[in-house]
Amino acid sequence: MNRRRDLRGIASTESATICVRGLLFDMDGVLISSTAADERTWLRWARFHGMEGSFSLRATHGRRSIDTLRLLRPDLDLASEVLRIEAFDAEDQGGVVSLPGVERLIRSLPANSWAVVTSASEAIMRRRLEAAGIAPPPHFISGDRVTHGKPNPEAYVLGAELLGFSPSECMVVEDAPPGIEAGKAAGCPVLATLSSHGADELAEADWIVPSLEQVFASLGQDARIAIHLDL
Repeated sequence: MNRRRDLRGIASTESATICVRGLLFDMDGVLISSTAADERTWLRWARFHGMEGSFSLRATHGRRSIDTLRLLRPDLDLASEVLRIEAFDAEDQGGVVSLPGVERLIRSLPANSWAVVTSASEAIMRRRLEAAGIAPPPHFISGDRVTHGKPNPEAYVLGAELLGFSPSECMVVEDAPPGIEAGKAAGCPVLATLSSHGADELAEADWIVPSLEQVFASLGQDARIAIHLDL
């Protein structure tokens, strides 16, 4: 059965329950709203290099900084530019907040059943989660822990391994096309939220919800987690 829901499904009273052993959350746009701060950082970087208006901010979403830099300015010293981006980011955490439904959902999950899998570096991840009032999780895969960033599946394969499960036993929660592609390539079922992209751009996800306010968890059989979706 095709599990995917279209935009009509989002507005309906449909529901679905999926049993998994683990959840792998993207951070920006899923757990927290940091798009504005992230875009200010990239605009500052663009001004520093005299590149205002010469690239799409949307293209930076869901990717590691080094991958975006490699795409935009392969002629630069990428390691130095990553440090510059991180320094700019450290100076601007304004408007970083947790998204609706996040804290309730996290509190309902067993401690070792979920991880954050983000394209951000560990330093940026910790700063942003703390700015949003979320304690950094014990389990995470940050962008500086992988060789290949999203849409490569490496991060989600490692995230599942970190929890001790196979990718097919872990639900990925994403908000951007590169992350959805990475989750699907890893072999995970993928849930998308509509925080940063339209439903048409997230069509490869198995399920789409407006936000994590429509997602609930309970302990199921065999220590599995039942994820209930209001679609």
